[in-house]
Amino acid sequence: MSELENILAPTLAEADVNEVSLRPSLLKEYVGQVKIKERISLFMEAARARKEALDHVLLAGPPGLGKTTLARIIAHEMGTELHTVSGPNVEKKGDLAVVLTNLGPGDVLFIDEIHRLPKTIEEVLYSAMEDFKIDLIAGQGPAARTYKIDVPKFTLVGATTRTGLLSSPLRDRFGVELRLDFYPEEELQAIVLRSAKLLHLNISSEAALEIARRSRGTPRIANRLLKRVRDYSQTRLKAKNEITLLAAQEALLFFEVDVRGLDAMDRKFLSIIIEKFDGGPVGIETLSSALGEERDTLEDVVEPYLLQQGFIQRTPKGRTATATALSHLGLALL
Repeated sequence: MSELENILAPTLAEADVNEVSLRPSLLKEYVGQVKIKERISLFMEAARARKEALDHVLLAGPPGLGKTTLARIIAHEMGTELHTVSGPNVEKKGDLAVVLTNLGPGDVLFIDEIHRLPKTIEEVLYSAMEDFKIDLIAGQGPAARTYKIDVPKFTLVGATTRTGLLSSPLRDRFGVELRLDFYPEEELQAIVLRSAKLLHLNISSEAALEIARRSRGTPRIANRLLKRVRDYSQTRLKAKNEITLLAAQEALLFFEVDVRGLDAMDRKFLSIIIEKFDGGPVGIETLSSALGEERDTLEDVVEPYLLQQGFIQRTPKGRTATATALSHLGLALL
């Protein structure tokens, strides 16, 4: 695959590939995020009435909450095509220019991890988003010429886990800014029940709730755990398509997902703060080195849920473990 083909290819994370069939294609099928759904529905209805492209939409929030799914739904309900690129993969202005000029009228361009676009690439988006034009430079030095190229009126849907890393000029060009929150247990239970039905599994409501409780408030994790519980039930318990509460509990214990949804990495993260650094504060770079994990992974994947659940605090001097973390792990400071 060439570099440009890689840029233009769908960019679902590997963990998402097997979940595409579980994704809803209509807003009415999308579970949770009620206020966000109401607003998106209103904006789409208004845009369709005016026969215009939907305004540009910025979706923020931790990974796995449904940002990609909402982009797919917007394209589907607006009756247009979805084009997907990943921010880190766009390295040249010409790459983005090719994507923009290949859009059709009203199409949706979904840029995942938009906060990781290089600043020089962002500049191409400014005029494209506002005036639906892009500037291309041909030649070099005194002979260089600038050409303005029209692009169809399109909808940019940007997804970010780090809103603070977006430049102000780019963020200000989004007409709609929405933040997705972690899901409550009952909504995750509904997602698990829906996914089980699509997977032709007979799951009890109690088992679905048990999976929901341990899914860190995240639909992607709920679907992932459902599949792993299914695998365990089929292989270890010889239950073909049935998942009971006992099977779910046994499987989740096997996969080291505890009753609060913490996995081995979460517990290691907390244990290092408590046992090696006396509860903190400890800097994120130090934690990254101690765990052998990238800083971005810790900040985007591990920390949001631990913060939301009150296991850690961020201070100017670094991360500190809370009494809740000590109690959950059964540890004490020396």
